Amino acid sequence: MTDQQLQQLVETISTEAFHRPFCHHAYFNRRLQTTGGRYHLRSHDIDINPKMAQNPAVLTGVIKHELVHYHLHQTGKSGKHNSPEFKQLLQAVGGSRYAPRLTAPKYLYQCEHCGQQYPRQRRLNVNRYVCSRCRHRLKLVQNKSNP
Repeated sequence: MTDQQLQQLVETISTEAFHRPFCHHAYFNRRLQTTGGRYHLRSHDIDINPKMAQNPAVLTGVIKHELVHYHLHQTGKSGKHNSPEFKQLLQAVGGSRYAPRLTAPKYLYQCEHCGQQYPRQRRLNVNRYVCSRCRHRLKLVQNKSNP
């Protein structure tokens, strides 16, 4: 998907879901790593993580989320995540509250006693940390960093 196709998709979603036009720019930003998208308060532009375009349903949810920020800001209301207006509008249009995790965890730890699993991106010192449920030892079950 190109930036022009993204722009067209954002304009379409804005008119269909919000019944208001989107009059600014939407584009992909490869520098976004942990967020699905970003709304800029000064320029009113929307950045989207290109990894979100792998799944059309996820992409639509992220676009709706950013458009909620956009339209609330355009009408002079608070576009913060914890405001009641934001939560109500997001639920009304069916946007996603959080961007999904795109990378699978590299490490998987499991409690030796109760079996509680802990997926992690970074290594964990098993001599220092214990299970949060039963306080027993953890063991490394899966290591995807060195296959």
